[in-house]
Amino acid sequence: MNPDEPKSVLHHYLTTARDALVWKLEGLSEYDVRRPLTPTGTNLLGLLKHLSGCEIDYFGATFGRPFAEELPWLSDDSEDNADMWATPEESREDILGLYRRVCAHSDRTIDSLALDAPGVVPHWPAERANTTLHAVLVHMIAETQRHAGHADIVRELIDGTVGLRERQRNLPGGDAGWWQDYHDKLERVAREVGGR
Repeated sequence: MNPDEPKSVLHHYLTTARDALVWKLEGLSEYDVRRPLTPTGTNLLGLLKHLSGCEIDYFGATFGRPFAEELPWLSDDSEDNADMWATPEESREDILGLYRRVCAHSDRTIDSLALDAPGVVPHWPAERANTTLHAVLVHMIAETQRHAGHADIVRELIDGTVGLRERQRNLPGGDAGWWQDYHDKLERVAREVGGR
């Protein structure tokens, strides 16, 4: 990353968020990467599939640079939330491979266009559908980080794995006992303040 070049900085933060999300799938079974752990069905593989579609739209169609592959779950007649889960026919390798190809396509768009390059996001309201690569990069950083946060929580619920990256957890170094004490303290405070 070159801190003096805004596009380099933005691209770095997008890449970091992508890497964090992919790491959340490592070492898990097929069941665990597909497992819905919230009432709305949030699951790790679905988050990756969803972000593949987002990048296809925002770095592809928005700038007249369509992605080469047609994906049925992105069609107007696909079922609701088709992009938020992997079908039995879609393996983890399929979704990871797709995400990598999509990111490479997006990176080519980012590398070849200036930050002020114009684009049009058809599904945004008309008053803001005309946009720039700069705005789309910021939008996709926010979108990817948002879903990386979802992945953080889902992964912690699966097996307790937490942190930003494998080698840089970005959390205090407490052991299981420390974390249990911390959790219990927060529960006591919540009960006290909540009158329970």
